[in-house]
Amino acid sequence: MFDTMQSAITYIFKTRRRLDVAPRGLDEHTRDVSFTRKILTRENLLGGSREYVVVTGSRGKGSVTGMMAKMLESLGHTVGMMTSPHLVHWNERIRVNGKMIPTDDFLRILSSLQPTIDAITDQLNDDQYLSPQGIFLAVALRWFDEQKVNVAVLEVGRGGRFDDIAVVPNKLAVFTPIMLEHTALLGDTLARIAWHKAGIISHSGQAVSLAQAPEVMSVLDKESINRDATFTWLAKRDVAKLVEDRPDGQVIQHGRYGKLFIPLLGRYQIENATLAIQAVGMVHARLRGIAHNTPQYVEAIRQGLANVKWLGRSQQLSDSPLTYVDGAITVESAQSFIAGIRPHIKAPVVSIVGVPADRDFAGVYRVMAEISDSLIITETDINPNTKFPSQEDAITSAQAVCDDVHFRETLPQALALAREKVGSDGTILLAVSLMLVGECMLIWEIDTAEI
Repeated sequence: MFDTMQSAITYIFKTRRRLDVAPRGLDEHTRDVSFTRKILTRENLLGGSREYVVVTGSRGKGSVTGMMAKMLESLGHTVGMMTSPHLVHWNERIRVNGKMIPTDDFLRILSSLQPTIDAITDQLNDDQYLSPQGIFLAVALRWFDEQKVNVAVLEVGRGGRFDDIAVVPNKLAVFTPIMLEHTALLGDTLARIAWHKAGIISHSGQAVSLAQAPEVMSVLDKESINRDATFTWLAKRDVAKLVEDRPDGQVIQHGRYGKLFIPLLGRYQIENATLAIQAVGMVHARLRGIAHNTPQYVEAIRQGLANVKWLGRSQQLSDSPLTYVDGAITVESAQSFIAGIRPHIKAPVVSIVGVPADRDFAGVYRVMAEISDSLIITETDINPNTKFPSQEDAITSAQAVCDDVHFRETLPQALALAREKVGSDGTILLAVSLMLVGECMLIWEIDTAEI
């Protein structure tokens, strides 16, 4: 019986931690979802008539998951959601109608699953592990059963084909933009990464995607044909158009929905909202409720989108100095971050950047330097598996694009220097990993329990 989240997390990661020192290879050689499938099967967690939507991609999949969940809730459904990573609390990974699973219920469910988990882990070889994500999934599905969830939107981790989330019987696979990422684990070509992502497409199911690079589109199309699935993709002309910037979000124009409000900054959220609206329509068509061709449906979509709360994405943290944070750790996301907040910023501008070493950190420095008077590089040791560039490499790369560069080992130290530089009238931009976003939530005392 688990009585604290710390003891529960230690248990969940037990078999994975023993391999932390071993070299990591491609997912197809190191990940085995059959162990997760055994848990779900033995605990009868894959039965029932619940609709599942699985979301993957390289950018925006968390936002799309959150948007879909809120719009489906607005349409009258009881909606389960699973995302990763969390910002502050492990419980955030599992939500029903936006509320994270209470700690007592998480511990109770994990305790009830323990005999089955132990029976499976006892049979593992020394080089095998039971995925922590698979255990979280088992807890989530049991919680969804208890809460009578009729539709669940699940965010994939980094890949898809060898991801535990792909075990659920989804009828709809959703694809946000796919880019080069996690090359040591997914492969070093865009086509290979797309092959991993495409693995979430189910037999005779549906798939929907934003516009992709030609090699990505080819892989998704081929996978859909091989699995007899219907593949829909949204061209650039299908994406909603920006109408107005507001301090608290963006007004867009989108077909029969007219003007909609997205309470999120960041230009990429316009594409995300377009994809989410399309995907919600596809899954809702299989569920009871408001008919598609009614004004009530349009109003529910508008209301749901307006109520989206997705923390750490172009989020304003304070007015004085004006401070924004975004999990912008790719060149594309950094560009979108700047495009979304540019109408609101005030000089001088200082950017705090914390990008892991396996991303194009030099590229993000370059993008943020275009709008900044100073760059402050920082990092965190919250997750020992996430490595940041060495101080020397970080400073050298940053100095190539900015004259005023500093390094601070911790986020509080970086914030102190940034506030000193911008005073009360300037702007601080944080383009940082989600672990550092989580630190921001703690520093600003932002409640992440309900979204």
